[in-house]
Amino acid sequence: MRCFLFALLLIAVCSPLSAQKAKGKTKSNQTNTEDMWVVAPVPELPLGVTHHTFRSASMQRDIGYCIYLPPGYEADTERRYPVIYHLHGAGGNETRSVYSASVLHEGILAGKLPEIIMVFPNGGRSTMYQDSGDGRFMSETMMIKELIPLIDSTYRTIADRKARCIEGFSMGGRGSTNLAMKFPEMFGSLFNQSGNVYRVSDATNLPNAYLGDDPQRLKDNDAFLNLTKNIDYLKANMRIQVACGTADDGHLKTVREYHAALTAAGMPHSYFEVEGLDHNQKKMIDGRRDTWFDFQIESLKLNQIDLHYRK
Repeated sequence: MRCFLFALLLIAVCSPLSAQKAKGKTKSNQTNTEDMWVVAPVPELPLGVTHHTFRSASMQRDIGYCIYLPPGYEADTERRYPVIYHLHGAGGNETRSVYSASVLHEGILAGKLPEIIMVFPNGGRSTMYQDSGDGRFMSETMMIKELIPLIDSTYRTIADRKARCIEGFSMGGRGSTNLAMKFPEMFGSLFNQSGNVYRVSDATNLPNAYLGDDPQRLKDNDAFLNLTKNIDYLKANMRIQVACGTADDGHLKTVREYHAALTAAGMPHSYFEVEGLDHNQKKMIDGRRDTWFDFQIESLKLNQIDLHYRK
């Protein structure tokens, strides 16, 4: 395991809070509703990023997503690309985290980064990227059984677990962790950015208003239990990185608990805390802008993915 500490002191506008209550208050736009699945109107997007929708069979409604296609995508029609799935935080939508695509684009144009596709799905306002107990919001099913197959069939991806990265901030960090621990055969790497991971099957956390109260369902959706259940496969096949700010009072405790669980399970991973950083993704990215994508790129290389693959 590689553990390391980075200190970043930066100034930027704070991002929204996570889905968990902070100081006894929850933002009203974090409530799950039937109309939350496609942002409207679509704001101005970074270069290379476009907005799309698809029909979800599991929810019988349109779902929005944004996709970043690298500069050479249109011209080099034989080339295929690895994919980073980036999951937004609570109260967000498919356009919330596209800033990271602008950082990737800048690095590609400068010749510092390889060409990679990034996908930004709408995961709902406060779903943790899991299916709700009442079946209304099927974020997990949408991601695993609908969106990822759609992306692989629509765009020139390298449709292989080893070429598929998942990451996210806040609820997106927790959601990416939930998905990676439960479906490790789908991803080659995980980067949890300030994602508060909870033991949802713990009786002291019940009742669970979103997942329901079925004990087996809660166990099946507990990232800590899935870590233990799938530890042999995870050790052999997945790279994990976890990060959080030391001033992120609402998330640091559970991020540290997840880091401790990885360590106790003997799961190799990298972990860092950003000194003085609050719950702010843009500041986290900008403080490590030149190396922000290094973990995912290193993961692709260690997975022996040809970053110039053609078929």
